[in-house]
Amino acid sequence: MIDYKMLLPEISRIRELNYGKGRTAFVMTFGCQQNEADSERVRGMLTDMGYTMAEDYSDADIIVVNTCAIRAHAEDKALSVLGNFKAVKAKNPELIVCVIGCMASEPHIVELLKTKFHYVSFTLEPNMLHKLPEAILAKLEDNRRSFILGMDNGEIFEGAPIQRMNAHRAWVSIMYGCNNFCSYCIVPYTRGRERSRDSASVIDECRALIKDGVKEITLLGQNVNSYKSDVDFATLVERIASLEGDFIIRFMTSNPKDVSDRLIEVMGKYTSKVAPYFHLPLQSGSNRILKAMNRKYTKESFLDIVDKLRGAVPQIALSTDVILGFPGEDESDFLDTLDVLRRARFDLVYSFRFSPREGTPAAKMDNMPPPDVVDDRMERLLKMQDEISYECNLPYVGRVERVLVDAISKKSELGTYSARTASNKLVHFAANDVRIGEFINVEIVKAGAFDLIGKIESEEYKND
Repeated sequence: MIDYKMLLPEISRIRELNYGKGRTAFVMTFGCQQNEADSERVRGMLTDMGYTMAEDYSDADIIVVNTCAIRAHAEDKALSVLGNFKAVKAKNPELIVCVIGCMASEPHIVELLKTKFHYVSFTLEPNMLHKLPEAILAKLEDNRRSFILGMDNGEIFEGAPIQRMNAHRAWVSIMYGCNNFCSYCIVPYTRGRERSRDSASVIDECRALIKDGVKEITLLGQNVNSYKSDVDFATLVERIASLEGDFIIRFMTSNPKDVSDRLIEVMGKYTSKVAPYFHLPLQSGSNRILKAMNRKYTKESFLDIVDKLRGAVPQIALSTDVILGFPGEDESDFLDTLDVLRRARFDLVYSFRFSPREGTPAAKMDNMPPPDVVDDRMERLLKMQDEISYECNLPYVGRVERVLVDAISKKSELGTYSARTASNKLVHFAANDVRIGEFINVEIVKAGAFDLIGKIESEEYKND
């Protein structure tokens, strides 16, 4: 384990160099919830170093870009944004530009940044955030650029300060890395092998969050089901659910091959604390394609898990991921995927076109379906799923749901708020006297495919 206290001499030195200079920082995040959690730690460390957070990158003295490599589009977007910083660097020659996240673990990307993006000061692999003070200090004192690969020793970094984006929801990383090596996925190569935090550290962090008023805690890992410390994942969830306080627990992401009966049992037992929501990535409904993806489960075993979840938690909402256009996918494979969607009746489906990732086995596979065929399949899938999602939302109409208020709604008029049910349904409602971050009761009056409309008419809907 690497303790944050070990970094304090470097952090103190940076704080001295920043003293009285009004230096600011900006953190830009692409990708998954794990990246969001990492960025919160980066903001906490930067604040400890004497930086204040800027509202725009053009005003910052240090820019940290936390990148994603899961698809080519994510990489292209990050590189495009990095291109904007050339002009910022011209105006502020002392600007420090740092690239972290999964792209910083890809040798071809790091070489590109080193040779073509001369204003990028350094890169850090996802598991090397503890090196951030060292890299910043080297730049401030010696103007040294650093591009280090392959230095991750697999140690867990504990104790870093966290600057959360809101007060009522919190990400809690419980493990890092992945051992599954799905043939299309770059994550095991960018984030390394699985390492789990000690359960006591996780529980202590959750207890402190609850004391601070956090209402929703999301446990994070590339595959939370394979969490292995002094206890297994189901026991960890149970122990957190046993803590006192008014809060709910979510978790992601889960590999279907590792969903245990014990976890399903815990979800059914602690329905007031464990959210009745499960993100269960399918990727394909074809056993042939699943084998090529190295997913290690079958269509039949996947549907069996769905049945068990619904048996233990009848009100559960399910979401999934689907990849279309995987090498070798034919019409019958696609129809198998549609069949699973019909039978599982997911509340929400995140669908993606296959994106070859350099260094993965799938990138070397041929026989990719033509783009127009993939586009047609995507359109058919979305059309069918929109209907299913709408049908899944209809039963909410007329019910009173306890929701966690998130923000003033971006899609509606002033005075309309957005919130989430325990089953992760997005709800919009008009109100005058609610507080962001509180639980309230809302009557659902209308359903759409992607959200619900609610109302508050009397005191009976106030939080009890």
